[in-house]
Amino acid sequence: MPKGPQIVGIAGPSCSGKSELARCLVKQLSEKNPVLLPLDSYYHDLSPLDPVEREKRNFDVPEALDHDLCRQQLLTLANGGAIDKPVYDFAAHMRLPQPERISPGRLVIIEGLFALYWQEIRSLFHMSVFVTLHDHVCLSRRIERDTRDRGRSLESVVSQYTETVRPMNEQYILPTMKFADIAVSGEDPLDRSTALIMNHIGEIDNQQSKPGDGR
Repeated sequence: MPKGPQIVGIAGPSCSGKSELARCLVKQLSEKNPVLLPLDSYYHDLSPLDPVEREKRNFDVPEALDHDLCRQQLLTLANGGAIDKPVYDFAAHMRLPQPERISPGRLVIIEGLFALYWQEIRSLFHMSVFVTLHDHVCLSRRIERDTRDRGRSLESVVSQYTETVRPMNEQYILPTMKFADIAVSGEDPLDRSTALIMNHIGEIDNQQSKPGDGR
């Protein structure tokens, strides 16, 4: 594992609470100058396709994401370098022309559906977290988010959830829970979940600071 900032991966079903948990950790661990890296930023750019074709794409499979670029940029951050993180437009299914410049702090948090899916990315993590949540709650939250923030209709959100989100979650996401160091519920109070994760991070800090530690 490269020396440098600690890297924490947070995975779980769609709308389970991964992003909210990650943002809360960023606030609680501000002394580490944390960097938040949403895996959603690495969806492939579909601008060459007709808008109708973009809508037909399955965004809930691993192939929908550019995990090679994600791993490359994680390695850069892990080794102290800055990256130009893609900025994704979910309404248009394309990357915006101007990326976001990000410099590494002492902590990098990457969160997303497939954060624990690829072994070559998991191998960079100092800690892995999986957020669990009942399916009906995930759907309710997704309807609220996508109609409010991503310009989607209720019908399209429900259709996508039924046809791809739920079955792909069962096929690809839920099995990655076995790779997590800690599992938390998306319905638990955030302060409880963040405290559990921060305690684990503190244990890692203590191990790294011991004389003779090989990391």
